[in-house]
Amino acid sequence: QVQLVESGGGLVQAGGSLRLSCAASTLILNYHLMGWFRQAPGKEREFVTAASKNGDAYYADSAQGRFTISRDNNKNTVYLQMNSLKPEDTAVYYCAADPNPGSYNWAAHYRYWGQGTQVTVSS
Repeated sequence: QVQLVESGGGLVQAGGSLRLSCAASTLILNYHLMGWFRQAPGKEREFVTAASKNGDAYYADSAQGRFTISRDNNKNTVYLQMNSLKPEDTAVYYCAADPNPGSYNWAAHYRYWGQGTQVTVSS
């Protein structure tokens, strides 16, 4: 049973930073793609960023230049560094993983999901 556990969410003022972590119960080298999605109240889950085990990183336009994804294979953990946060970044953030390459920005592609961590950005 693969488990992904997110942490690091919280309340932050606009312009602040947070670092989310996603700890996997198995080797993340097993997963070609690891990504972050988010879901705000009343909205669909949306892609934020993803990283392949080859070192490629992909970002949504809303995250480009502000967010950075990184993979620590030794710790089996993926991080999401979020800077210059805005109130519209408020959402539950989910970590996702899949062993296969493919549509990195498509939630349905990912086989494994964490439970999510709440990020709230106040204005």
